[in-house]
Amino acid sequence: MSWQPSEDPILGDPKTCDALELVIVPRTRDLGDGFEVRRALPHGKRQMVGPFIFFDHFGPVQFVSGKGMDVRPHPHIGLATVTYLFDGEIMHRDSVGSEQAIRPGEVNWMTAGSGITHSERFERARAHGDSLHGIQAWVALPGEHEETAPSFTHQGASELPTYESEGLWGRLIAGEAFGARAPAKAFSPLFYAHWRLDEGARAQLPAHYPERAAYVAEGCIDVDGRRFGQGQMLVFTPGKPALLTAPKPAVVMVLGGDPIGERFIEWNFVSSSRERIAQAKADWRAGRMKLPQLDDGEFIPLPPEPASSVPQPL
Repeated sequence: MSWQPSEDPILGDPKTCDALELVIVPRTRDLGDGFEVRRALPHGKRQMVGPFIFFDHFGPVQFVSGKGMDVRPHPHIGLATVTYLFDGEIMHRDSVGSEQAIRPGEVNWMTAGSGITHSERFERARAHGDSLHGIQAWVALPGEHEETAPSFTHQGASELPTYESEGLWGRLIAGEAFGARAPAKAFSPLFYAHWRLDEGARAQLPAHYPERAAYVAEGCIDVDGRRFGQGQMLVFTPGKPALLTAPKPAVVMVLGGDPIGERFIEWNFVSSSRERIAQAKADWRAGRMKLPQLDDGEFIPLPPEPASSVPQPL
């Protein structure tokens, strides 16, 4: 699905873009078999960008047949998970009855709300060998929707708006930007897009969102006369131009939106209330949260308290 944007993402003079607020270098964790996860959000100096409270870049990694990883059933509250792949396949199953493989260019949007459990298994990699490369983000829900009913939606690549012009190709994954709207229901104003830039291409983030960032997934980009490479997240100052140039081909994820206020995050739970997180932990520990119907043979136990504040990959 292609669209002609009402606001052109290729605008501006790169010399006027002096608005970088923060450059985040993600923490890297090796989960085994060469499978690395780079976490940009939350960061010590920046918990969120708009409602985005969690941003993990995983891979690329090549699994041989018989190898692969599984993320056993685990719970969430107060957020939506957004999974997007550049390469590979992951099988998703959850407690509202969903069973859905996600492939490159598609999006899995899972709204946890009052509580959901899910698993993510690399079944194709184990059976046939596979490469895997992608992003998982968490979007914190605004206060009035934190306890919304859990749900799951999947959009194929052809259902997501795309745009191509002057060396820039873009796909809108979630939210609204450049005159287009992605199909998944977002509970607060946000945008999230996948950009591919040819050498010399320029692109500008939407101006009307107060919080915006760009994550360099491949290659490098220039902003305000400085060069930034793979694995760096650039956070832009509100109200300033957010213009980037690709000195060579690059893949960039752009994201942002309206702030929704402080959130507490422990393990896989996000909430505006510490008490609500404590209740979710107690519910999981006591087995009161339903497991996925199609994957209920095992689960990830609640980690010990010293580690419970660290969200788990995927």
